[in-house]
Amino acid sequence: MIDNQIIATVIVHLFIAIIQLMLWRKSTAQRFLSVGGSLLALMLAFKLFFKVYDDGILTMNAANWKAPFGIVFVADLFSSTLVVLTSIAGLAVSIFSCVGVGRQRILYGYFPIFHFLMMGLNGAFLTGDIFNLYVWFEVIIISSFVLMTLGGRKSQLEGAVKYMAMNILASTFFLTGIGILYGITGSLNMADLALRIPKIQNQALVEITATFFLIGFGIKSAVFPLYFWLPSSYHTPPSAVAATFGGLLTKVGIYALFRVFSLLFIPNHFTRELLIILAILTILTGAFGALIKTNIRRLFSYLIVCHIGFMIGGLGLYSKWALLGAVFYLIHDIMVKTNLFLMAGVIRQLRGTMDMHKLGGLYAQYPKISLLFAIVLFSLVGIPPLSGFWPKIYLFKDAFQLEKYAFAGALIIGSLITLIVIANMWTQVFWKNIPDPAATEDKFVQMIGYKKAMLLLPVIILASASLYIGLNAEAIIHVADQIATELLDTSPYIQAVLGGQKQYD
Repeated sequence: MIDNQIIATVIVHLFIAIIQLMLWRKSTAQRFLSVGGSLLALMLAFKLFFKVYDDGILTMNAANWKAPFGIVFVADLFSSTLVVLTSIAGLAVSIFSCVGVGRQRILYGYFPIFHFLMMGLNGAFLTGDIFNLYVWFEVIIISSFVLMTLGGRKSQLEGAVKYMAMNILASTFFLTGIGILYGITGSLNMADLALRIPKIQNQALVEITATFFLIGFGIKSAVFPLYFWLPSSYHTPPSAVAATFGGLLTKVGIYALFRVFSLLFIPNHFTRELLIILAILTILTGAFGALIKTNIRRLFSYLIVCHIGFMIGGLGLYSKWALLGAVFYLIHDIMVKTNLFLMAGVIRQLRGTMDMHKLGGLYAQYPKISLLFAIVLFSLVGIPPLSGFWPKIYLFKDAFQLEKYAFAGALIIGSLITLIVIANMWTQVFWKNIPDPAATEDKFVQMIGYKKAMLLLPVIILASASLYIGLNAEAIIHVADQIATELLDTSPYIQAVLGGQKQYD
């Protein structure tokens, strides 16, 4: 079905960014516009999701050029779900930014760039053209680089350079893969490519092309061994920026991997085994990296890497239940990881530092805030019946069923170390006494009421979303099940985009 509402969220963020650029020196107006625009984008995202859920896959041909010749946008259940999650995370970060980002950064263009980033994320999820996926990726990279460098501290610039260098390398692999793909097929439309690639005689060249995409998206997803840029860069920018990065940026890479390796390059035995090995190594390196970190944001960064391995493993198993588990974990991960970095920002306001050795006494002083944080941390660990528990069941189930015992072992080790790390963090930050009360800088006490509310409201929104995902798991499983079915059977996607047109060989 053709529907022009598909790009509504993209257009909203674009217009909000343009208006904010016109109000360059008006920081208060930018704050109101950002929250209002993010709320509108969220409503439009939900409208799109329910329309896709009820009516099936929606398409939109730019300038009315018929696929595969024109630029096409496609909203299936997978992409529309991610647009909703992105919009929820975007609204939370937008509210937090009103208080958590300094006026100086806002005057340097923080809010317009943030909305350009959100536009790029939504565009990447909704595009049905492989080259335009690259274009949206570049919008994301440029926007995120600017956000990382705002403020100009040495650590920020170092982190930004590492981030940019690795993402340029990833884009090079991605663009090379696109070039080869266009050379051997003559098409860039993903639905059309899905029909053309199996007919290519030189399948060895197809495998090489698939490897380029795997490396490119693997770097963007922070998969072993090319993950090191993430912990080196995500702890440097303001918490609002880090929350956007931690929750959303790597997930675009994961989405691209799932989309390309379910639609274009159906994983053969070798590719599946390779993905499982990469998943195991990603889980272990992320988990053991988190064990030795004392800075909260560095610790969370390594946990991002660890849990990316869970999703990559689900793709490697490439079965109905495994993909269901991986998609469910992706939904859970976006909410929780975004929230973790917002929590880190709140802790910084409460104590003036994120070094666990210098922290303590939070539960005694702020019991309600501590319990709110506990919900998020328990969700991350996967304490039943919270959101992190359910997807692991499906991943374990299929890992044992398919006799992938090494991956099952990695899941157990990753989950256990996550529990140990979070338990240690809770003890250090919340339960123990403050080592040096005189050196503690509590900015939260001095804040006026509405600023306190705006600092905690995003955490409450995302914690509520995590609780809903966990306590209403049946509905989420139903959606994830449909997404897994669509990933395994791509014929409805191809039919929706191409509409039964004659294909040109």
